[in-house]
Parts: sequence; C-alpha cells; structure tokens
Amino acid sequence: MAQPILEMKGIHKRFGSTVALGNVDLNVYPGEIRGLIGENGSGKSTISSIAAGMQKANEGTMTYHGKPWAPGSMIEALSGGIGMIVQESGTIPGITVAENLFLGETARFKGPAGTVNRRAMNRAADEALASIGVKNVRGAMPMGALDFQTRKLTEIAKVVMKDPEILVVDETTTALSQEGRDILYALMKKFRDSGKAVLFISHDLDEIMEVCDTLTVLRDGAIIRHFTKSEFDADAIRTSMIGRELKGDYYRSDFTPSRLDEVALRAEDIRLGEALKGVSLELHKGEIVGIGGLSPCGMHELGKVLFGAVKPDSGTVATGDGERVTSEAGAMKKNIGYVSKDRDVESLNLPASIRDNIAIAGLERYAVNGFLILNAKEKTYVDKEIDELSIKCSDRDQQVSQLSGGNKQKVVFGKWIGRGSEILILDCPTRGVDIGVKRAMYQLMIELKNAGKSILMISEEMPELMGMSDRLIIMKDGVITKEFPRSASLSDTEIIKYMI
Repeated sequence: MAQPILEMKGIHKRFGSTVALGNVDLNVYPGEIRGLIGENGSGKSTISSIAAGMQKANEGTMTYHGKPWAPGSMIEALSGGIGMIVQESGTIPGITVAENLFLGETARFKGPAGTVNRRAMNRAADEALASIGVKNVRGAMPMGALDFQTRKLTEIAKVVMKDPEILVVDETTTALSQEGRDILYALMKKFRDSGKAVLFISHDLDEIMEVCDTLTVLRDGAIIRHFTKSEFDADAIRTSMIGRELKGDYYRSDFTPSRLDEVALRAEDIRLGEALKGVSLELHKGEIVGIGGLSPCGMHELGKVLFGAVKPDSGTVATGDGERVTSEAGAMKKNIGYVSKDRDVESLNLPASIRDNIAIAGLERYAVNGFLILNAKEKTYVDKEIDELSIKCSDRDQQVSQLSGGNKQKVVFGKWIGRGSEILILDCPTRGVDIGVKRAMYQLMIELKNAGKSILMISEEMPELMGMSDRLIIMKDGVITKEFPRSASLSDTEIIKYMI
C-alpha cells in the first residue's frame, strides 16, 4: 500500500466539557476520495478542520509526507498543501469576486505608484473561475450580488487555484445545484486521478456512495468503521452512523394528498426580473406543497417574495383572508415564518446565544404588555423549544456558532415554531443535517401539517420532495412547468423532464 499523505494519530479535541474527538487516528492516501460521514456532532468536520489549520487539537500528532504537520491557520495549511472548502459562507460580500479570490495577495498585481492593477487581478480571477468550469461570473463583479451557489463556486476556485495535494470538501454540495455539483465532482475526480486526495464530508448517503472510493464513519467523536468501495452497503453504513437501526417511517407513509379547503397563502402573477415570470399558486391549510427545480429556476427567489423579504416587480402575495404581505414584519404579524437556505447569513445571528436567536422572534408571546421582558418567562419560552426539538447544547446561553449544522437548523425552526407560526416557508430545510435530524424534521413537518399548519417546502432534493409533498410544483426559467399530486407511482424520471 502507498504511504499516506497525511497521518493523524491520537487526536483529541474538547470544547469546554464536550469531547468532540477522542483519540482519533486517520490516514489519507494518494489517489483516493475518502468520504467522512456521521451524525451532526460526530466529529467529521472537527477532524478535517484540524488537518486544514482552522483549529488546533488539544492532543495528538499529525505528519504530512512523514514530516510534522501543525499549521497555524488555514492560509498556512493551504500554502503547505491542504485546502478546505468550508460548509458555510467563506466569502466577504462588500468587495469584488477578484478581491475575494486574491485576499491578502493583491501585491501580486502591482500597478504604478504602489497601486493595484485591478485589470490584471480581474483577468486572473476570470481565468481561475473558467479553469473549474464556472461561466458567466467575472472578477469585477461585486460578491454581494451573487447568489449562494455562485459564491460557493468562487470559494472552490479560490482553494483549487492553489493546487493543494489534499482537498477537504465540507458539506459543500448542499449549497450547489446539480450543475454546480457536477463541477465539483469533476474536480474531485481530477484530484484523485492525478495522485492527490480528497476528504469529502456529506450527509447524503447516496451521493457519498457514488463518488467516494473509501468511507470512514464517525460517531460521538470516534471512528466506528472504515468501508472500502466493495463493502458499501446503505443499511450497514446507517447502522454504523447512529449505532442502531432507524425505526418507523422516514418520509410520509401515506400516498394520498390531503388538505383543508381554506386557503392560507395566495400568490398571483409574481414577476421579478428574469427570476420570476408570472408565478401564481395557492397554499392551503393542512398542506405541504413542495417546489423543485434546477437552480436558477426562481424557486429560491419565490420563497423570499412570499415572505415579504423581496419586493416583486408586479403581482401580489396575500393571506387567505386577503391581507397583503409586503414586508417581513408584516409577514410575521400574519404568522408566517421563513427558513432561509443561507442559514448562517439570513436565519441566524451566529455570535448570539441560542436563547437570543429563539427569543427574538417571539417577543410578543412572552413579554408583558408586549415590551417588558421577564427573565423567567423568556427562559421558559426558550427552554420549551430546546426540549421539544432536542437541541443538543451545553445550555440556552451557548453561542449558536458553536453548534453543529443540524442543531443550528433546529434553532431556526424553534424561532418560528415557538411563536406559533401558522404558515412556514422552508427553503432547503434539511440542508447540511444528518439522517437522524432529517427524520426528526420530517416527522415535525407531518405533525404541523396534521395540526392544520401550512408548509411550502422549497428543495433541491428529489426524495424529500416526493416523500413529503401533497402537491409538487416544478419550476424552470422562472415559470411553473408542471404540478404533480402526491402518488405512490410518481417517479423522478417523470418529474425531471419538466426541470430541464
């Protein structure tokens, strides 16, 4: 067997009293795409981030090509040969694409009198983006004007242009459409085929079995098992991940669409630039409506318009009783909640506590006379959501930034469920969460539906759209191309032809 590029031995990592990693050994070999999988909080992102210089281990040693490896930062690790694409946003919105790509390296593009030759820098950025297959993005564009997926593709270009020997991909595909995923998969295979290595972290079991050569399962900060390609078995991997078999239904067990007669939310002829070209729909009480398509089809923009976060060029959004929705504050007054795909930027205040993130949306529910906050009442309000949603945390005052992806998402759900939202607009609600948390969220959605709540679920995952929706609406190029009722005979092949 070839010698490993990276050897990690006896790695321990603690966050306060929480043991994130306990005595973990991991080798990464040339010419492999090694998958890392496990429930949220299992340690997969922690072990990868230690290798990539994001944080340091409390104990243990690392060697890179047989020499001690202890990078002091991600920049140092990348220059040494290990680059990581982080799970959440890794770009700065207030500057250009080129400035993001060459942050801290603008001295490479010297102009007259110590200035920066922006034309040369923009041209180099264009070449870096083109080299990985990103089209229609230029270095001179402001980063804040790009959508979530395109920002993620620029992060990929930033790491790949440094030509690392080990590429760490942490839950990156959850931010990408199929086109973006194909770009990333091609890059990963190129790394492997050239004798380099990829560490690929994903919660999507089908994806990880398809693209990986080997698989390492972590649970509770320990490595449970290594699988070779020939040993890949979905049931065995799931059992290794959670230490038990999943009991009960995953998606809905019924195949009969159901809803109440009363309309909860209505959109009529919504138009927004090239993103939405006359979209109309109704959402009934006691109904889950799924919206799917290949980005950029307009579905994410539609979610923002329905919540009042984006004003359309024309068209109206109103509740069933005819009251218009024109702002986020107005939507909240009408008991509408919104879970954004870009969780860390648009749905959470990361430096704040769990308590503050959940409590902020429900002030009128627990404050006396709507403004006097009693500490005991606020604690009771927040603790109820932590308990009912099983949010894993040290206490209510823990910073949200310290939570795993799944527990962050539970905090977002708690914010809206706690205030009694009757209508929930969920944009990629299970992005970046493990199968156990996904199952819990699906069961929660079923409970909310059965209680007469209305759910509009925007998703890029075909199985959950088919598995959860009473009606499935497909979008392409800013218009609705087809609507499918819930059915046991519905196939993804039939659906996809209306997406492409």
